[in-house]
Amino acid sequence: MQPVSISDREFAEVRRWLRQVSGIHLSDQKKQLVVGRLSKRLGATGCPNFGDYMRLVQTGADPEERQSAIDLLTTNETSFFREPKHFEHLRAKLRQHPRGRKFRVWSAASSTGEEAYSTAMVLAEELGESPWEIFASDLSLRVLEHARAGLYPMERTAQIPRELLQRYCLKGTGPYEGHFLIHRSLRSRVSFEQLNLMHPLPEVGTFDVIFLRNVLIYFELETKREVVTRLARQLAPEGLFFIGHSETLNGVYSELAPVAPTVFKRAA
Repeated sequence: MQPVSISDREFAEVRRWLRQVSGIHLSDQKKQLVVGRLSKRLGATGCPNFGDYMRLVQTGADPEERQSAIDLLTTNETSFFREPKHFEHLRAKLRQHPRGRKFRVWSAASSTGEEAYSTAMVLAEELGESPWEIFASDLSLRVLEHARAGLYPMERTAQIPRELLQRYCLKGTGPYEGHFLIHRSLRSRVSFEQLNLMHPLPEVGTFDVIFLRNVLIYFELETKREVVTRLARQLAPEGLFFIGHSETLNGVYSELAPVAPTVFKRAA
């Protein structure tokens, strides 16, 4: 099989399309990443080159292939209890929350679900019988399917505190040996939905906490402003807004007050 190559013009077309549908900006250095992730799809669809493949996904004639291209080109790196200081701030917020009033969290780029389930463990511990729910969204259907299943390799347990691991994670046996399953009591409180942050939001309500972590690094400045403005409107008074430690809101959005590095609060 001849190695697949991509011309500068074809790469530019991939970049334009991905930015249009997801807001993600691919740098010049990502050409080989595109080839590596999409080359098999050319063979599967019978497209002789990337130009023909992009015409296929852009016309909408094959919605499933369009979604496959999105799934392959979006980055979904995550882990349980990533950036632990954020969960300390979450615990402090929960301890001040009025009992009996539902606590709502949005994991706005949930990937394969580790962030949402880490949050669910903390909410279950801190709120007891008080009502809570987590809305988790992502652009990729592939990672959402994984997240809904709640099944992960055992090596993913490294950052989960032992007491939470024992309480909320079930060790797999038989065909699931080497994996663990998030307990149904948590999975039933987390809803995973496909949502494009670049588009006007559906009626999702307001949230006490919004996680938008490790997403802004893939956007250009104007896209960052649009996305953060859109999400910040859904934050309840005194609500917390989390971004990743490699990200900043300087020059992006000024109407959230800093609480700690990468942690912000909406005024009452």
